[in-house]
Amino acid sequence: KDPQKKQILVKYSGGNPTNYTLGQMRFQVSDFSLEILNTSRQDGQLYEYSVSKGPEEVVWQIQLKVYESVSAPSIQILSRELANGSCSLTLRCTAERGDDVSYSWSSQGSRIPGICSGNSSFLNLSYPLWNGSVLCVCTATNPVSSRAVAFDPSQCSPE
Repeated sequence: KDPQKKQILVKYSGGNPTNYTLGQMRFQVSDFSLEILNTSRQDGQLYEYSVSKGPEEVVWQIQLKVYESVSAPSIQILSRELANGSCSLTLRCTAERGDDVSYSWSSQGSRIPGICSGNSSFLNLSYPLWNGSVLCVCTATNPVSSRAVAFDPSQCSPE
């Protein structure tokens, strides 16, 4: 079996830390935390934290994931139909940037509860024109950020 090679970031011995990654990591002696400076995608990897005392060693493994924040989403009208006094729309919400993005829809200012509810990038919306103003809000979320955009489909017109 081939030997394993590991990169040591910080070694703490005899009350003194030795930081092998100056400018990249900051080690806090007060609480033994390690701060990654200017985080990049390459920092998302498996880290190991080990404590040796006498003949014993305790090892923890930590998987770090690095996410790009979600950009402001935009809403696109994929289809629009006006018939029998009702408006039917198919909307798509997308954020250009962000990792592991999930989407949700909610409604504001509507007399019909849940008219804009959904948990995907797409929303099929149908409402009577007499309902007045309907405000659909799309929220794009990932583990590190959340951004929302509102859409007012109350005028079912081609503009």
